[in-house]
Amino acid sequence: MTYALVLGAGGVTGIAWETGLLKGLRDAGLDLTGADLVVGTSAGSVVGAQVTTGVPLDELYRRQVEPLRGGERTPDLGRLMEFFAARASPDGPPAARPTREMLAWIGAQARAASTKVTEAGRLQVIKARLPVHEWPERALAVTAVDTADGAFVAWRRSSGVPLPLAVASSCAVPWVYPPTTIRGRRYMDGGVRSTTNADLATGHGLVLIVAPIAGVGRATVGDEADELRRAGARVEVLVPDAAAVESIGPNPLDPARRAQAAEAGLAQAPAAAEALAGVRAMLSA
Repeated sequence: MTYALVLGAGGVTGIAWETGLLKGLRDAGLDLTGADLVVGTSAGSVVGAQVTTGVPLDELYRRQVEPLRGGERTPDLGRLMEFFAARASPDGPPAARPTREMLAWIGAQARAASTKVTEAGRLQVIKARLPVHEWPERALAVTAVDTADGAFVAWRRSSGVPLPLAVASSCAVPWVYPPTTIRGRRYMDGGVRSTTNADLATGHGLVLIVAPIAGVGRATVGDEADELRRAGARVEVLVPDAAAVESIGPNPLDPARRAQAAEAGLAQAPAAAEALAGVRAMLSA
């Protein structure tokens, strides 16, 4: 049986919470990072790239809880949250995921938006988060969306795109960060299509979804988990518990909450490991 680890979107606090949770699960004897496929979206693309390239979880956790460096500010999520609030309306689109046409509209907005960071500057931030800049031999899929036509892409080693560039495109939050240029086209955050893009794990017998943001608008991780279950997979979903939600706070891009989000993930891990006892047995069989 093969299994997939799906790491979802969630900003800098999502990176921190995922890191703390994965380390805590590993400490409890359940290392999820050896999956046959790792799917990373936005924050999850950073963590996915880190763990598949062999960076130790202890080192990644240390980086999350160390003191903030100067210059880190909290971006304004106003326009982005307005969009998702509209999608949550009863009069919004019935589909769980935005249509390609809707994604293209968001893409046009992303290209036109004035951001406080340049594309080159954003790439440098992503490079600093990735100790290893080469694609891993292991299967890693990094999600993004073409801003011109709304096409969904999953970058892989075979795509021929440098790993930091792929991750930067997956983290290019519309209205907040500039789209990432790859081969003359501009790409934005894969989380705009879905906060997990867990459908990429179809075909695996076991799918473990780690989702800092359980749902935005009408698209929820539960919808994607149900799709995978109908396809025959066993699916387990891990989302922040109440204490972690409090630690993460209202803005997932707030760097001041990074350390406490990581600590909350670590603290949540023992209960999560107990809940995944059946998965532990499957992976050790």
